[in-house]
Amino acid sequence: MEENKIINPNLEDFEEENIEKSLRPQKLDEYIGQDKVKENMKIYIEAAKKRGEALDHVLLYGPPGLGKTTLSNIIANEMESNIKITSGPAIEKPGDLASILTNLSENDVLFIDEIHRLNRNVEEILYPALEDFSLDIMIGKGPTAKSIRLDLPKFTLIGATTKAGMLTTPLRDRFGIVNRLELYTVEQLEIIVKRSSIILGCKIEDKAATEIARRSRGTPRIANRILKRVIDYAQVLGDGDITLKIAKTALNRLEIDELGLDEIDRKMLETMIFNFKGGPVGIETIATTIGEEPDTIEDVYEPYLIQIGFLSRTLRGRVVLKPAYQHLGIEYNEE
Repeated sequence: MEENKIINPNLEDFEEENIEKSLRPQKLDEYIGQDKVKENMKIYIEAAKKRGEALDHVLLYGPPGLGKTTLSNIIANEMESNIKITSGPAIEKPGDLASILTNLSENDVLFIDEIHRLNRNVEEILYPALEDFSLDIMIGKGPTAKSIRLDLPKFTLIGATTKAGMLTTPLRDRFGIVNRLELYTVEQLEIIVKRSSIILGCKIEDKAATEIARRSRGTPRIANRILKRVIDYAQVLGDGDITLKIAKTALNRLEIDELGLDEIDRKMLETMIFNFKGGPVGIETIATTIGEEPDTIEDVYEPYLIQIGFLSRTLRGRVVLKPAYQHLGIEYNEE
């Protein structure tokens, strides 16, 4: 469904990814939001450059679509280094990791997305690479097997994950810099929408930018996705400029309401209210009932619903809170 495509920040196709790259800032001064992370990273980068050393290893975590990949590219740009990009699931064998590490140059940045999905055998190889910049390789099998230690260039590993809790303690402890990316405010998203509209060659009214920002669930990737779809409506139904009327028409047709809730959000909340009296109800039960994966609910839908006070996690399960009833127009029973 198109609305699910827009709201789900995990979904990317080749064409949209190319457009997204053009919208990404290249320097920290261009990066909007995440002020604490940005200010700290400026200090760490400047200190590393003064010492003439590689930046310490960095862990970035938080919900999808908040700019972990963008920030990684910016760090590499600020360090004037090359960046190699891969993902946890793509590194299947220790040999795959060894090939990547031995091809790095001095002060290069290695970005591993979804680092929590690294194979455990691969992870064991990574430990000495992160601490001692060396790689232990076994040559041969059985009694004739030999262990050879290769020296690696000083490099920076940037790991990104939506599930920091799934990282093993030994791996997490080897990151010297740990940053959590938070959901964006409406004001920050409004700036992003205006900047993106300029890059995409489209004029947008201030009120229209605010409307798109309000319905973007605190996520820049979703804001840019919605903007592109609103531009489509503006070009077909109007003169190409985005007015508040065009923006509202497009957003309503996409079934994204005033708070950014889409069809699945409403289905999830209504299911919990009508089928389970508002909870508490387990995540597996919710997933089975609405036909979604538990991971998708936890990573994509829950964080925003919790942030706006519609949902609560308890030891017994998820509970729908009073503001959600009011938003959906359902009578709330205090009991």
